Amino acid sequence: MGNHADGGWLSQLEERSRKKQELFMDGIAAKLGRDRVRSAPEHPFRGAPDFWHEFQWPLEEKITQFTANFEAAGGHAVRVSNREEVSRFIRDKALEMSAATILRQREEALDLLELEESLPEAMILSWNEAADTDWRAVAAKADFGVVMADYVAAYTGSITVKSAPHKGRSVSLLPTVLIAVIPVDRMYTRLGEILVQFDQGGREQLPAGIHFISGPSRSADIENDLTIGVHGPGIVYAVLVDSYE
Repeated sequence: MGNHADGGWLSQLEERSRKKQELFMDGIAAKLGRDRVRSAPEHPFRGAPDFWHEFQWPLEEKITQFTANFEAAGGHAVRVSNREEVSRFIRDKALEMSAATILRQREEALDLLELEESLPEAMILSWNEAADTDWRAVAAKADFGVVMADYVAAYTGSITVKSAPHKGRSVSLLPTVLIAVIPVDRMYTRLGEILVQFDQGGREQLPAGIHFISGPSRSADIENDLTIGVHGPGIVYAVLVDSYE
């Protein structure tokens, strides 16, 4: 008896829910001034059109468009000539903002910046360099997070950062300030050029996390009040470097 009763109660709930859905959709159609669409529309075309797959910007246009889009989203973009100028930029910003703790990905490319030598007063830490450390807690307390961009999409102003054991996602998500180092030869015009590489690599080659960063963290969930830095870094620098050799 109990099972039959429960089944009848669930059926009644489902019926009431469907009626509410119908009223809701009817209300939307009425506000739009048109009849309800009750069958799936035809889709004669799938995916992006051919011209979009062929759309490309030259390098200087990629840099110009990325900078404009990234800054429009609240980020800061700077261009430097070489690796030494990247290191100098990070040092100057750390001194300007009194950064005491800098957490970076444990990558050879970032080792070459020699931040320990240029910032002897600061604590420079590399992600996952010690097994007995709560690295998420370290990231949450860090003043700066420094990452190397894997790819950049100029059209959307998006930086792509993959996660791995030596380059945890928290480095880009938790510090107060994020600095993303971007060799310009990693710039693409469209986001699709980046996504297709993950698809072509196969499921087994996918990283644990793929993060698209388009400026500082922002939220307007509460009463549409835009707040910066709620869920991540409130200040983000994209450092475009012409030659990282």
